[in-house]
Amino acid sequence: MKRKRANILGVGIDVIDFKSALTRIEELIESRGNHFVCVNSVQDIMISQKNERFRKIVNNSDLATPDGWPVVWAIKLNGYKQKQRVTGPDLMIAMCERSVKKGYSHFFYGGAAEVPDLLEAKLKEKFPELKVAGKYSPPFRPLTPEEDTKIIEIINKSDADILWIGLSTPKQHFWMEEHFRKIQVPVMFTVGAGFDFHSGRVPRAPVWMQKSGLEWFHRIMQEPKRLGKRYLEYLPLFAFKLTGQLLGIKTYKID
Repeated sequence: MKRKRANILGVGIDVIDFKSALTRIEELIESRGNHFVCVNSVQDIMISQKNERFRKIVNNSDLATPDGWPVVWAIKLNGYKQKQRVTGPDLMIAMCERSVKKGYSHFFYGGAAEVPDLLEAKLKEKFPELKVAGKYSPPFRPLTPEEDTKIIEIINKSDADILWIGLSTPKQHFWMEEHFRKIQVPVMFTVGAGFDFHSGRVPRAPVWMQKSGLEWFHRIMQEPKRLGKRYLEYLPLFAFKLTGQLLGIKTYKID
């Protein structure tokens, strides 16, 4: 599949629809190499403005999808046809559904202590034949070298096809970068809030809010202390910087 990327403030976001993204992920799995996928909201774009390491991780990904509506709109303003979001939680459900037919297995890394078990249970309610190769909730502290070596061994021995990483941003990206060459899983995938949504721990916005670009508002109402300041800071600054890019006041390159 020929790749087309839009340059959004120096971050390369794939111009791709949902169905094509699923096909791309399957291609990565079947190739049996080492690959990783990032889903990108305004938060990710703005973190990339200050953190070169984070930006390069996204730009070196095998697939970088537009997770939020502002990112979709930014792609359109750059002259591309992008009709829909391609979100982590939606891709997760769709890949679980496809995996039942294809026989792919999954490993879940992240979430609070109870989340991986809840996640497996909820997903198997929808897809009873889903293959879960393993799951692990890391402690809220850096792992010791011994602990890190052990979890690498567990993941590699699981023979999983997809490793879903459900940590906070940018922590999940840095963990993925640090373990990319050590973990022998065809596709590593940063999915963030997908763990909380699909485990039932955090309610997701109604479908009408997701489709109308108001999911961010629902998330603020759910977690005002954690997310309120983030959205109030990132959204206006994103709009300001994007306007500068579109007017040619500042240029960006994908590095």
